[in-house]
Amino acid sequence: MQDITPEQLYKTIGKNVANYRKEKKLSQLELSLKMGYKSVSVVSGAEIYYNGKHFNLEQLLKISKILNVELCDFFKP
Repeated sequence: MQDITPEQLYKTIGKNVANYRKEKKLSQLELSLKMGYKSVSVVSGAEIYYNGKHFNLEQLLKISKILNVELCDFFKP
């Protein structure tokens, strides 16, 4: 993981969040609402790293609790 760029890391995290979210059968909107957002744009943009959007640590902590996934699992390639 030492040779990874920040962009690659954000894409990996987004992909992992999407995979775990789908495993739990939650839509992007359902996850967004549980995180306290009224729109899907935060989750949808960060899952695919759209225009540089990515999850911050606070968001990842919320997601890990909602999905019942270890925080470190989001960082695994």
